[in-house]
Amino acid sequence: MIRVLVADDHPVVRQGLRTFLDLQDDITVVGEAGDGARAVELVRELAPDVLLLDLKMPVLDGLATLGELTGAATRVLVLTSVSDRADVGPAMRAGASGFLYKDVDPTALVRAVRAVHSGQVLLAPEAAEAMLAGGEGARPAGGPPVPLTDREREVLKLIAAGRSNREIARSLAVAEKTVKTHVSNVLMKLGVQDRTQAALYAVRHGLS
Repeated sequence: MIRVLVADDHPVVRQGLRTFLDLQDDITVVGEAGDGARAVELVRELAPDVLLLDLKMPVLDGLATLGELTGAATRVLVLTSVSDRADVGPAMRAGASGFLYKDVDPTALVRAVRAVHSGQVLLAPEAAEAMLAGGEGARPAGGPPVPLTDREREVLKLIAAGRSNREIARSLAVAEKTVKTHVSNVLMKLGVQDRTQAALYAVRHGLS
């Protein structure tokens, strides 16, 4: 059973999320917080597996909340409004495991909770695009350099923007089979298991 804590300053949103998530056989909502400080208290008290965190909250906003939770075992999935696109980079660098917008399809949200709980990282395509468009990640965030070729960097940037292999092939004017080879090489060189982890790596390490 995946234990979830919901942190949002709107009671209607909290209740809606609780009602929907509690319908899932493998998810239970163990608590709700109406501000960031309360979210930090409940994470320490209840040790939930996943915290669904809004960024715009009183007392402590989402980014400050993430800062307080550094080192906690709870994985944080940011669920915020589309107007918060400029906060994608800071949130991911502060330790969030995923970033979604509130207009996400409910079934996609459930999949995201499960994915984050299982150790994956998840970045909504729109969030990746917002970061890349804003120049986020243009400077390396430290760590050893990864020897990607120029073409592999192009592929990685498109992965981070949420593009499929077919869309990448069309954009680069190459065969889809060639793209698959590039993607495999990128995943291997970055030491990640899937495209979402590659996208997050690109965002965090300026490899886009």
